Order: sequence, then structure tokens, then C-alpha cells
Amino acid sequence: MKRISWLHPDDPPDRFPPVSLALDDPPGLLAAGGDLSAERLQAAYRQGIFPWYSPGEPVLWWTPDPREVLFPAELHVSRSLRRCLNRGEFTVTENQDFPAVIAGCAQARGPEAGTWITPEMLAAYCTLNRCGVAASIEVWKDAELAGGLYGVRSGRVFCGESMFSRHDNASKVALAWLAQHCGERGIALIDCQMPSAHLRSLGSRPLPRHEFLAFLRD
Repeated sequence: MKRISWLHPDDPPDRFPPVSLALDDPPGLLAAGGDLSAERLQAAYRQGIFPWYSPGEPVLWWTPDPREVLFPAELHVSRSLRRCLNRGEFTVTENQDFPAVIAGCAQARGPEAGTWITPEMLAAYCTLNRCGVAASIEVWKDAELAGGLYGVRSGRVFCGESMFSRHDNASKVALAWLAQHCGERGIALIDCQMPSAHLRSLGSRPLPRHEFLAFLRD
């Protein structure tokens, strides 16, 4: 029987169990504990592992198989999104306000909704941004932040973490901008981590974990 490994904050940051030991239920859960140091986070992403947990829980580390991914050329641009892009109603920037983007993603989606972006997660990814590892795409409307996304660059993969919108299509505009500029940045794949109907509507699809890891090693 598979069991998750428990990490100690004093463990070397790259000490994770083999991804083949991840649980089938819940799918992809590999380890718990450790910390959110920049060194551990970068080591995790290099191995196809990411943190995802709720307030009050220990840090949980995941590596699902298959992995939900989006190849930039396969982004589905709907007619409504194309009209929005053609109108030019939004302005897009990169890494101009990472803290505001991750804070926007962390805001509760409704009165009863929570968020997995804890204050510790927010601080950790802001540190990664200052290290030049995490990046944000900002979408502006009339000089106000309308939406955006953020993620972590690891090799040829952009590991998308979360996105948000305060205006219709704003997060989709951020994703379209990212997909358009992947080639010039040497990014071959956008990691979406887990499947959802929304992501599938945008063109994401499952990829076997061993193929995903090959992109990270490339």
C-alpha cells in the first residue's frame, strides 16, 4: 500500500520521494510537510511537483498522472474572445505588479468560498518573483487591474498557478497573451496541473506524467 512521505523543514530542499510513489486516491498526492522556501519550491517544480493545500493543513505536495497541460498553439480562442482582443480594450503587461495579481487570485470567490492561496503561499511566491522564477501577467482596463495570472517558469514549462478576472474575458486575455509569447521565451508547454471544464474549453488536455517530466528535463 502506498503511503505519503512526511518532509521535515530541515530536510534538503530537493529531497522528495519518487513521483511514482504518488497516491492514486487522492490522485497525485505525494508528500506532506516541509516548508515553502524558495529552494524547496524550485526543486519541487523541477521534479514536476507542486504545493496545494487548505488553511489549517500541512503543506501538501502533488504530482498528478496524467497532467493537465496546454500547448500554446492549441489555445482555443472563441469568437467572443477574439472580438475582445481585436477591440483592444485591455492593456497587457508582464511582471509589473506580481503582488496585486496573486492577491487578486487569492480573493474569495463568494461569501462561502475559501482560497488555497494562504498568506504563507502568497509570501513564498512573491519571493520566487523577486528571484526571477515566478512571473505575472497583468491585464489593465482604464489603468485599473482587471485580471491576470501568475505561475512559475521551470525549464521549457510555464507552470500556471492561478488566474482571476474582474472584467469579462480579462483572465482569458492574459492566457492568450502568454500563449502568443511562449515561443520567443522558449516555453513549449503551459502546465495547468489539474483538469477543469473551464480549462478544457480553452484547449487543455491530459498528458502522461512521464511525458510531462520529459519537458521539464529537456
